[in-house]
Amino acid sequence: MQDVSSLLEQELNSSRIRNRRKFRAFKDAFARRAIAVGGWSVIVAITLIFFYLMYEVMPLFKSASIEQESSFELPESARSSTLLTMFAEEQNEIAGLLTETGQLHFINAHTGAPLSQQQLPLGDAQISSVKVKTPGDDTLLLGLSNGTAIAASTTFKVQFDAQGERLGVEPSVTQLFNGKAITLDPQGRAIHYITEQGAPEGKLLAGLVDDGQVVMSLLRQRTNFMTGEVQESLEPINFPSATPYERILLAPDHHYTFALRNNGRLDVYNSRNLKAIELIHTLTLVEPGQQVTQMVFQLAQQSLLVSDSQGQITQYFMVRDEHGQQLTKIRTLKLGDAPIKILEAEQRRKGFVAIDSTGRVGIFNTTAEKTAIDAPILQGEPLLATLAPRASMLLVQDAQGVFKRYAIDNPHPETSLKSLWGKVWYEGYSEPQYTWQSSSASNEFEPKFSLTPLAFGTLKAAFYAMLLSVPLAICGAMYTAYFMAPAVRTKIKPVIELMEALPTVILGFFAGLFLAPFMESHLPGVFAVLVIVPLGIMTFGFVWAQLPARIRYWVPDGWHVVVLIPLVIFLAWLSFTLSQPMELLFFKGDMRNWLSNDLGISFDQRNAMVVGFAMGFAVIPTIYSIAEDALFGVPKSLSHGSLALGATPWQTLVKVVLPTASPGIFSAVMIGMGRAVGETMIVLMATGNTPIMNANIFEGMRTLAANIAVEMGESALGSSHYRILFLAALVLFLFTFVVNTLADVVRQRLRKKYSTL
Repeated sequence: MQDVSSLLEQELNSSRIRNRRKFRAFKDAFARRAIAVGGWSVIVAITLIFFYLMYEVMPLFKSASIEQESSFELPESARSSTLLTMFAEEQNEIAGLLTETGQLHFINAHTGAPLSQQQLPLGDAQISSVKVKTPGDDTLLLGLSNGTAIAASTTFKVQFDAQGERLGVEPSVTQLFNGKAITLDPQGRAIHYITEQGAPEGKLLAGLVDDGQVVMSLLRQRTNFMTGEVQESLEPINFPSATPYERILLAPDHHYTFALRNNGRLDVYNSRNLKAIELIHTLTLVEPGQQVTQMVFQLAQQSLLVSDSQGQITQYFMVRDEHGQQLTKIRTLKLGDAPIKILEAEQRRKGFVAIDSTGRVGIFNTTAEKTAIDAPILQGEPLLATLAPRASMLLVQDAQGVFKRYAIDNPHPETSLKSLWGKVWYEGYSEPQYTWQSSSASNEFEPKFSLTPLAFGTLKAAFYAMLLSVPLAICGAMYTAYFMAPAVRTKIKPVIELMEALPTVILGFFAGLFLAPFMESHLPGVFAVLVIVPLGIMTFGFVWAQLPARIRYWVPDGWHVVVLIPLVIFLAWLSFTLSQPMELLFFKGDMRNWLSNDLGISFDQRNAMVVGFAMGFAVIPTIYSIAEDALFGVPKSLSHGSLALGATPWQTLVKVVLPTASPGIFSAVMIGMGRAVGETMIVLMATGNTPIMNANIFEGMRTLAANIAVEMGESALGSSHYRILFLAALVLFLFTFVVNTLADVVRQRLRKKYSTL
């Protein structure tokens, strides 16, 4: 015996065995380190993705800034006359100044050095008014003291030499109205306020004379297509009111005329028909004791910006209600308590700049209801100011005549928590809404970046997909793992898991081109399937239980699926066969029309129901596979013990197997939900892809993932649109992270709770 032990010890300590043990230890250590490296790599990759998303998103919430770049005084020749208005070009290199003598001075916007000048033809008259700046309109319209008006257009062109080197910006002035003065007031009274608006027939000009009365004329313009000559004729327009006004503005295509009284009340006229202008309504813009200091149009000329003597700027636009179109107060932004002296709208965004009498400047965005900048820049009241077309430069003349140039950094004014997640009252809307519309055919549109309808659409698509997939997948897993014969399970389970390999783009293509129109034309059959198939299976089960044992034993235990599959196919065929007769019997031959007209439920062909079927089909294999493994992995001793104690197979499944496997089943549902939330191609191809907030199963939606796929390619690098798409990706990332974290917490608690079974 001792010899055997010594021989065994020698064998175990032989060099071959020692080498094998060392190699096994090496493999174990290598496997542990490789798994650790793989795990840490996943964590690092996810962390890097998170920080990259944050890197792209954080500039959205960066504060805007304003910084003085230079200051200068005009040359003596340009300081001899009072300046009436000032403007700048988009390169921020040249500024234009108009003096009371009608001279246009172009200066270097950095140093004030004179570049060129041009005299406007005033004749014997003096300038009595200058048109208030309107975004997108570079027309310089002047009202003269003899009741006439002249106009000029300023343009700036970048010049290059023969070698393509940039020389600079060259200003030019073009006389309008064929270089002539237009008689706006036949009585020759001075025009103390002037404005104009494009009209289908030409241009509509309006002004206020000495006593505040409105004078209006339509300048008809016809172009000779043979010679290119523009023929103009002036037609006086009779304004129906003699009320004295202090300001007047014309809406695009002269649909409306806004006339401000000196007591702060605004009269709104319907001026579509210039021969029958009528007063619609009157509203009070300011509280008693306050005054309106400025009234200008915002970009697109749909909104009025009105500032007062209390430092408030209020936005108004026309809203349709039961009484028709009404000018409605939308929102109020506040700079301070001092009167607003300068109010100018941005030319390319829904923002504006305001400067009060103390030299305090504010830059606001109406859509986001956001104060981007609020800072004192002067020691006193400003005389003139202009905002560059790109809103990147502000040029201000202070009370001492010194010009100060400020650089503005405000790249993302459209974004705020309210504009991203709250209801916003957009121009042309009858009420505040959640809306996503990132682009338009016009540069004047108001960007609508609400992520709420996209998040809602994501949850809606996931809900309907889970509504279909969770019951089918879990019930299928229960049947396969607990009731099905092993020989059948080895064939059925791989087939179902193979469904997961089907590309989702194929499912989306199938759902969009076949399933959506098929479900629309067989709508009663779709709902019949949901009723007839379960009832048919239950009825078949009851009938099967009543059959003699010798017949029931023809099908061995665990092989009932062989009978059920043909039954399900037959019941589905029967449901769709009865679809048209049911539609004729119950819905007058058109269920879609019945839903829309009788119930008032809108119906889109590509809707949430189509997504539920298509995406549910895609999610079923994921949930089924994980849940089935969890159920099948329950120790057989538990189920056998339960059966031995007298419990039925169904009681054993419900009371023993399901609680024990509940952590795995819960994980399967959460993973399936994560798959549904992040799905892109199916919802992209199987829905109308419209970002609406409606729980209606017969309407479509747009999800966060689908929106990123659709719009990322068309967004400008670094733009607000681009970064908001990254914000949508970050929201998806955080949602998945939170859901998975909660799922793991619940799973651990379930595992701890049922670990004693």
